[in-house]
Amino acid sequence: MVKYLTDFTLVALLVIGITAIMGVFTNGIGKKFFGGNRKSELADQSAKMQTGWKSIGGKKR
Repeated sequence: MVKYLTDFTLVALLVIGITAIMGVFTNGIGKKFFGGNRKSELADQSAKMQTGWKSIGGKKR
C-alpha cells in the first residue's frame, strides 16, 4: 500500500509539474509569435492615465 501511495504521489507531482511548465512555455511562445506590435499597450495606457497623480504611501527618498 505504501508503494502505491508513493507511486501515485510521484505521478501526480509529475503531471502537475509538467502541466505548469508547459503552460509557461506555451504562454511565452504565444506572446513572442502572436503578440504583434501591441505587446506593451496595456502598460503604456496605464502609465498615460497615471501621469500627474500624487504618489502615496512609502517613504520619500
